[in-house]
Amino acid sequence: MLASALLCWLYARGGAGWLLGFVALVPWLRTLATERSLAAGLLSGWAMSIAYTAAVFAWFGSAIGSYTQIGGAAGLALLLLAAPLFQPQFLAFVLVRHVVGRHHGSALRALAGAAAWVATEWLVPRLLGDTLGYGLYPSQLLRQAADIGGAAGLTVLLLLANECITMAIERGRAGVRAVALPLAMAAGLPLLLAGYGFHALSQLPGESPAADKPLRLALVQANLTDYERRRREQGAGAVVREVLDTHYAMSYDAVERQHADAVLWSETVYPTTFGQPKSEAGAEFDREILAIVSAAGVPFVFGTYDRDEAGEYNAAAFVSPGTGLLGLYRKTRPFPMTEYVPAWLDGPTQRRWLPWAGSWRPGTGARVFPLRLADGREIPVLPLICLDDVDADLAIAGARQGAQAILTMSNDSWFTDHALGAELHQAVAAFRSIETRLPQFRVTTNGHSAIIDAGGSVIAGARMGERALVVGALPVGEAPRTLMVAWGDWVGRAAAVLLVLLAVTAAARRWWPADVQATATQTDAAILSQVAVLPRSARIAAALLRAFARGSLLWMVAAILLGDGTLPSNTLAQIRTVAALFLIPEAAAWCVLRAFAAGAGIEQGLLVLTRGRRRLELPLRDIAAVEPWRLPLPGPGAWLRLVSGERWHHGLALDDPLALARALAADGGPRLREIPASRAALYARARLAIGGGRLASPLAKFVLLPLALAVPAFRLHQHIAYGSSLGEYYSLGLLPFLKSFTLWWAAWAIGVVLCAAVLRTAIETGTLVALLLGPARATEIRRWLERLGLVTLYLGLPGWLLLRLGHDLTP
Repeated sequence: MLASALLCWLYARGGAGWLLGFVALVPWLRTLATERSLAAGLLSGWAMSIAYTAAVFAWFGSAIGSYTQIGGAAGLALLLLAAPLFQPQFLAFVLVRHVVGRHHGSALRALAGAAAWVATEWLVPRLLGDTLGYGLYPSQLLRQAADIGGAAGLTVLLLLANECITMAIERGRAGVRAVALPLAMAAGLPLLLAGYGFHALSQLPGESPAADKPLRLALVQANLTDYERRRREQGAGAVVREVLDTHYAMSYDAVERQHADAVLWSETVYPTTFGQPKSEAGAEFDREILAIVSAAGVPFVFGTYDRDEAGEYNAAAFVSPGTGLLGLYRKTRPFPMTEYVPAWLDGPTQRRWLPWAGSWRPGTGARVFPLRLADGREIPVLPLICLDDVDADLAIAGARQGAQAILTMSNDSWFTDHALGAELHQAVAAFRSIETRLPQFRVTTNGHSAIIDAGGSVIAGARMGERALVVGALPVGEAPRTLMVAWGDWVGRAAAVLLVLLAVTAAARRWWPADVQATATQTDAAILSQVAVLPRSARIAAALLRAFARGSLLWMVAAILLGDGTLPSNTLAQIRTVAALFLIPEAAAWCVLRAFAAGAGIEQGLLVLTRGRRRLELPLRDIAAVEPWRLPLPGPGAWLRLVSGERWHHGLALDDPLALARALAADGGPRLREIPASRAALYARARLAIGGGRLASPLAKFVLLPLALAVPAFRLHQHIAYGSSLGEYYSLGLLPFLKSFTLWWAAWAIGVVLCAAVLRTAIETGTLVALLLGPARATEIRRWLERLGLVTLYLGLPGWLLLRLGHDLTP
């Protein structure tokens, strides 16, 4: 693990270290091969996330400490503590790799693990948008494949190369033939990337007499930082005066001596609202800037603030000579907790704990603005501000809107003492040019400012911590439509789809078993093949997580029925809420159960529990009784009462505790203990006595039923919005059509889950009432309640949909 961390440390530092990306994870993957249990694998993934964070992002922890004034060491400690949240892909990689590896070969295991890695990076919000693929930036040839699959696609290839080398090492003793194929694949991946890189670079537009006139821009890196300290020492007015005078002087040189077509200043260089002054002094500064732009005769683009009734925004102003302010772009991705705080987390308490937290609002997405030059040309450009440039989707959206160049403004002054952070930020930004094949002009407050061509190469730039005027020209025009522009940042989405297909396939195998006769005659001993051996603390943790997850569904139902209508009208908000409050706690509870999973069986008068290399034997003669859990959380289970009168210190979570009792009794062990005075025990017996059919399976209820409901509803939406069933496909293309349908499917799936949660609550409540009024009939009443719940779900929801469709179609 330490060896992998060291290799990742060297890999992240650029230069020739990019070669290490193809082997950096091999030592860690070798340790995973020795971990037989999921719990040990997850522990290894947790430790590797910490080691990787310390090796690659120690500078970020120190920067956090400096920014929040808690000290570099404390900031690093905080980052390492949160490493599994900062780099969750390690845990997802281990989990999926382990589960798939138990049922499939090493090839599918490697592919599923890589898919889990990039799917997690796509699904989980990323502070820095980092991924392994960015480490290939120093290789001009290999990075060109980012126009096909982005940095995520490069990450997949790096992971597969590491897996191939690991596979070759594991097969080393089997001879040359056994290792030849994985080694050939490991060597073939970088060669394939290099071959594509040669081809891609040969297709890039170059300077030629026939080419359009290039765009010549000047980037003003004034090296003025720490505005807050300057305000305290000089006063706000004096600071603005110094900043503007410095930029005026450098811009004069850019226009008069360097003949720049336009001038670009850095993020928030004008530290107040432009065009909406807050004071007379602010209005005077605005008029002064407009006069300077008119005198220069070229357009200026600079960082400033904007505001409306909702609040203030980090913005970029486009100002043209004679015309004045053309428009303002609002930063789409403000940095969490420093520039803005999500509304659900914001409040007086949070502000007291985090006084440095900002209050800016996020913008609404990519916008393309015209850059009107003095020679009459009008070039559409895409502005990006700081963290915007880590989001491939923003650059892709701008390319689709017709942008011919990217203008990036950043304030990387908090990297002043951490140059590696500024270098990595510039490398990430350069990938936006590779993916879209758009030239990029990137200015920062104090480094690294750069002019980046469509292949991601820096043709002119400034170092960290220097005052510099960077001037360069790049050809502009209609860029070739790359696969990334056509399909979007598709690799993470495709990886998620692959994982869903693998899960559906596994569920289908269980739902439609290949040997029906063997399933029908399955013995109780075989049913015991998998249990979870839970200590009390593990059961409590899993129970709390599952109770929170299930309770959150009822809260969502109440919020939809009693709220202001915001949640049911916003599918993305529903998806985020369900993921945060239900899916993540439910998955965490499942992970706890999987961590304590064990094989169970009966051998020669012994109850045998095995997990990996561990084996526990409990003589049947020492077991006095089997007692079902009175509260079936985190699921059905039982305690073992020993002949000494004490409970065994571990509980057994399994689908059917009755099968455990029957299997033990068949081999001479105890029978299920009867507790007629306990209504909780009677409730447990009634709950276990009702078996679920195929209609009760999760696949049928939460995948197929929502699909059947989404299809007609989506078809009606297409007719209303686009005029035909495939109107959106014909108008916008396949990917927007599929995205729209997926959102409809997800919305219906959430609706079915919420309805099922309400029905489940009603069924359990009805069972409890039946136990209170007539315990003898509780099982029969529960059976009818279960049937009524299925009827309500499978007939009630389609019936409601038909009524809604009929209402919508009524003229």
